[in-house]
Amino acid sequence: MNIEKNFDNFVRDLERLIRIPSYLQEDNSGYPFGEPIQKSLEEMIEICKELGFKTYIDPAGYYGYGEVGQGEKLLGVLGHLDVVPPGDLEKWDNPPFEPKIIDGKLYGRGTQDDKGPMLAAIYGIKNLLDDNFQLNYRIRFIFGTDEENLWRCIPKYIEKEEIPSMGFSPDSKFPLIYAEKGLLQCKLRVKNTSGLVFKGGDAFNSVPSKMVGKKSESLINTLKELNYDFVEVGENVEVIGKSVHAQVAETGINAINRYMEALEKSGVHTTSGQFIVENIVGHDFAQPIFGDIKDEHSGELKFNIGKIEFTPEEEILGIDMRIPVTYKTEDIVEKLKNAIEKYGFTYEQYDYLRPIYTPLDSPLVKTLMSAYSEVTGDKESQPVASGGATYARAIDNCVAFGAILPGKPKTEHQPNEFIFLDDIATAMEIYMDAFIKFNEEN
Repeated sequence: MNIEKNFDNFVRDLERLIRIPSYLQEDNSGYPFGEPIQKSLEEMIEICKELGFKTYIDPAGYYGYGEVGQGEKLLGVLGHLDVVPPGDLEKWDNPPFEPKIIDGKLYGRGTQDDKGPMLAAIYGIKNLLDDNFQLNYRIRFIFGTDEENLWRCIPKYIEKEEIPSMGFSPDSKFPLIYAEKGLLQCKLRVKNTSGLVFKGGDAFNSVPSKMVGKKSESLINTLKELNYDFVEVGENVEVIGKSVHAQVAETGINAINRYMEALEKSGVHTTSGQFIVENIVGHDFAQPIFGDIKDEHSGELKFNIGKIEFTPEEEILGIDMRIPVTYKTEDIVEKLKNAIEKYGFTYEQYDYLRPIYTPLDSPLVKTLMSAYSEVTGDKESQPVASGGATYARAIDNCVAFGAILPGKPKTEHQPNEFIFLDDIATAMEIYMDAFIKFNEEN
């Protein structure tokens, strides 16, 4: 398949998108998620227009789409244009919103999650159309704007627009994600009796890479005893962590947990510190709260404290959980409420996304797996379950499909996010083959 003739244009257009810092921002623009996200949506719509697609943008700024083809059947390709905040800029070797190619890798926030994969799918069909491929169905590329937060965008699309009969979301990894855990985000609140006021963490769904608080001799000594990385910055101490996506929280280093543990062991007692030390520290999956929660389809329950805030009145913990597909969310919530009762916390649900499960023998899974294996030659890799939350949950008969190839690093939500240009070219070819196969089946 010929992808070379348009690949430079793909890179150029992806760089256009990366330059827009499209993370959630409170501003006075009148757009639901801030002016930068709106600009990113408008830029993607402009790219689709330039490629000859039919386009639509929601007047309120919640979503947009580009469409090609003809016929009654509608295939949805669902992705998002919002990104997580860049976090600690000092951890970036290159500014996150100034795309740069180094050693065959394109760096920038959103290259892997999800601007790069979404644009690769778009250019996949563009390549086919340029070779006079005749679509006998419609493909609609649906762009969301609040995927990294509360998913307030995609329900607006569902409410107002045509629902695809099937689809995929290029927002995960190959070969294919057939099941996604339930996603539950909540806040735990309790009275603040410590007098401390601080906050940390960028997002529920990211393991925090740093936590800053007032330094003291006892805190510094405790951090040294625990052998935790930190730096002193003026009157503050910055505890160093390692940011990863909450779906693999156990592979990161949670700076909030480390800071609160050190604070507690240095003699500064807080309810949150006690809770974290007794239930989270040393337990990758919060086993003291939940026990061993896992299933054969989707693995362990994942638990991440992504945000913390101490106001003069209360302590607030922001928690992200990924619940195995065979467990009931209400049972998990009951276990959490029972565990926090002795600490005096109150439970407040922040967000919830249902789990999904698509049978392995479904036509959708078979078609996409066939495209993947034919292009890559990989006959061994099998569909897997994930703790991630993609737009595959938004409609029935939808899965996550790419764009990270097996064995390649996942850099989403991390400093120095990047994609291998050769790999995204392969992903583009896989999407092209999938579009051809859908045509043959229609």
